[in-house]
Amino acid sequence: MAGPGPRNDLTDVAGLSAGQAEDQRVQTGVTVVLCEAPAIGAVDVRGGGPGTRESDLLGPGALVEHVDAIALSGGSVYGLAAGDGVCAGLGARGRGYGLMDLPGVPKSPIVPGAILYDLANGGDKAWGETPPYRALGLAALKDAEARAPVRLGRAGAGYGARAGALPGGTGSASYVTQDGFTLGALACVNSFGSVRMPGCDAYWAWPFEIAGEFGGARPDVTRTISAEDWGAAKMDGRPLANTTLCVVATDARLTKDQARRMAVMAQDGLARAVRPAHAPFDGDVVFALSTGRIALPEPAPAALTRLGAIAADCLARAIARGVHAASGQG
Repeated sequence: MAGPGPRNDLTDVAGLSAGQAEDQRVQTGVTVVLCEAPAIGAVDVRGGGPGTRESDLLGPGALVEHVDAIALSGGSVYGLAAGDGVCAGLGARGRGYGLMDLPGVPKSPIVPGAILYDLANGGDKAWGETPPYRALGLAALKDAEARAPVRLGRAGAGYGARAGALPGGTGSASYVTQDGFTLGALACVNSFGSVRMPGCDAYWAWPFEIAGEFGGARPDVTRTISAEDWGAAKMDGRPLANTTLCVVATDARLTKDQARRMAVMAQDGLARAVRPAHAPFDGDVVFALSTGRIALPEPAPAALTRLGAIAADCLARAIARGVHAASGQG
């Protein structure tokens, strides 16, 4: 029967694992999605204040189509160094891209990434010239190699996050279709917008919840919600102070353009789960991965449409699961 995979997280997609590392003193962390073999990668950026690494490489017309890992980090611009740690670790393992094998010339690991802003969360940020993010990236890579389930809530890149006025966190969800395709989503939620509806405990993503996975709260459906009533959003929004970082993945065999379309469609899941989304001071980013284990049936556009819609639902569920767990309820 169709429904969530065994772990109900991104690692249900065969060929992917996820690792997380945190620094409790700094109140920050890093999440790494590791590809067992290079996977097709794409990205869609909707927030007005993004911070990304290697995102141009995932655009149309670029030489490289496959990625080795995705690095998500707190720390704003300092967190981009998490990708350095992941690259160093993968390079030491002989992973990476090279046009040809040349003696003594290392491969170049392809590690796109993105960051969220957690610099004002009260942690000790007096790191001088040695921010912790390179080390955290390497630690998260090693954690990914252990192939454990994704830890929800205050974990990884979502460790020091805030989701509107609520604690933010890391969430994940998966779905296995009746014909055997697996889709998964992971989100590190540090949004300006609210994930809960005004005046109640129900999440904006409640219509997509499966088996009470984020508490089962339901809204009063007779109540009309004002267009300007966002619930518990960050009304003191500051530039670069927010961002929801996301990865959606499937074992379906997609081209780079098809993976980007899945990322575009998955952004709707973010908008279903967070209100408002994609604000000028959010850096919302969705990466898409295809491990290519199962051929896409014909007609391909129809199959891709179905997978993209399910990816969006998975992402909405992942966002709500992460915040629910961060609030001590998951």
